[in-house]
Amino acid sequence: MKRLFSILAIAGMMAFGTVNATTTANTTTTTTVVSATQDDAAAPAEELGFHQELKKRFIEGGPGFMGIVLLCLILGLAIAIERIIFLNLSTTNTKKLTSDVEEALSSGGIDAAKEVCRNTKGPVASIYYQGLDRTDEGLDAVEKAVVAYGGVQMGQLEKNVSWISLFIALAPMLGFMGTVIGMIQAFDKIEAAGDMQPSLVAGGIKVALLTTVFGLVVAIILQVFYNYIIAKIDSIVNDMEDASITLMDLLIRQKK
Repeated sequence: MKRLFSILAIAGMMAFGTVNATTTANTTTTTTVVSATQDDAAAPAEELGFHQELKKRFIEGGPGFMGIVLLCLILGLAIAIERIIFLNLSTTNTKKLTSDVEEALSSGGIDAAKEVCRNTKGPVASIYYQGLDRTDEGLDAVEKAVVAYGGVQMGQLEKNVSWISLFIALAPMLGFMGTVIGMIQAFDKIEAAGDMQPSLVAGGIKVALLTTVFGLVVAIILQVFYNYIIAKIDSIVNDMEDASITLMDLLIRQKK
């Protein structure tokens, strides 16, 4: 009898151990399968980089309005980069130029000062040259020439800047138009189906939101460049005004 109980106890222990081992193995296998599945599902997400995601969203937004918004970004950036390069080349060390002109006036007269201005790039040097070129006509003529040519130089600095502001306003407006069209398409699908199903309206709403987002992103990017350009123009214009006053003072002192 004792042997029977011993055999039953050993069999029970073995059976319990087998069940535990099987359960553990199944749990491990399930965990491994789930982990592998999650890894497989996560792998494409990890492989999908920023550019791929951006391209995907762009295609989902529709080539119509998204293409126009992209064109606004390209044209706006092209004009902004051209203006930035032009403004940086137009920036002049006004203090050094004024010092060189004053030294040339003292040593070589008007012709030497004009030569200094001719060899210097930028609107300030051009204004100096126009003013010095009319010293024979009197200080009033010099002042008029400086003011008139200063307006011409300001127009050159602000050239094509209005196009950037146009693209800043146009990009979100196109995005909002895409939003309205996407919502109209969604309601058309609801009307045709006669039932309010999320799958019917999801596509139209998604297009609407994507066009709005891309339009706002384009406007934000161009706005940053636009503000930088305006600040640069204001800085150069202030230098031009200070330089004009300084030139008049130099000529007045020379007349004395």
